[in-house]
Amino acid sequence: MDIIPEPEIKESFCVMELQAAATSPVAERLYYHRILLVAQGSGALVIDERSYPVDDHTLFLIARGQVVHCAADTRLHGFTLSFGDCFWERSPASANNCKAVLFNNAADNQYQVLTSPDYEQLHTLVTALYHEYLLPAYPNKLDALAAYLKILMIKLAHVSRKELPGFDAFSRQCYHRFTELVSIQYKSLHDVASYARQLHITARSLSDCCRKYAGKGAKEIINGQLVAEAKRALQFSTLPVKEIAYEMNFSTPEQFSHFFRKETGCAPLDFRNRFVNTDR
Repeated sequence: MDIIPEPEIKESFCVMELQAAATSPVAERLYYHRILLVAQGSGALVIDERSYPVDDHTLFLIARGQVVHCAADTRLHGFTLSFGDCFWERSPASANNCKAVLFNNAADNQYQVLTSPDYEQLHTLVTALYHEYLLPAYPNKLDALAAYLKILMIKLAHVSRKELPGFDAFSRQCYHRFTELVSIQYKSLHDVASYARQLHITARSLSDCCRKYAGKGAKEIINGQLVAEAKRALQFSTLPVKEIAYEMNFSTPEQFSHFFRKETGCAPLDFRNRFVNTDR
């Protein structure tokens, strides 16, 4: 399947209403982060070759750099919101953690089936944002839209942290605090023990908590964050692999290449060249 790059968006921000019509099966590599709130839908959405069902009251969070397309006969009705990092910088710094946790390793928050109360809250917010977006330009309009986006992001983070049956408050708090720390410190800290010390628990307890809550160990979560950032750097920057390795606190370029190959199955340069070629 051919992959096309996402078109440039004016002001790095866009909100669109989706009608319940058949969608295009063309694969698109995103240059912007995307929030897809589905009111009614059927079919499937394929993100980085993994298929997710499209149903009523579902939420998709798709990060910059991911490849997405709709399966045949997929129908969507709802809203799609796209924003770039430069637009997000207009939002107050107090919301940075929400965006980092949700999008830095988007695979962990890719797809959610919403409860009716959560859907109604998010739908109300997105509808208000959409109507504001459609207004003619006025002074500080972009700042107003960024303020709406901040509120929406905080609500999305809250929805993603809802208590799951069988999980106590302490485990839930530890897991979410850990993912927040990883989203901020992943470049400098690669080991589980460093995060466990900040949470005042043992590395084993932290890993057990992550396995119960996310189905993967703490080290897998750290590595997933590193891989996601490495892919973004390889795809969207012209930095040499050597500089990416040092920026992400690997001792040598060889250590970084070994890590990347082990996690993804291909070398960093092969990954970069593959994406360069598919954009032609």
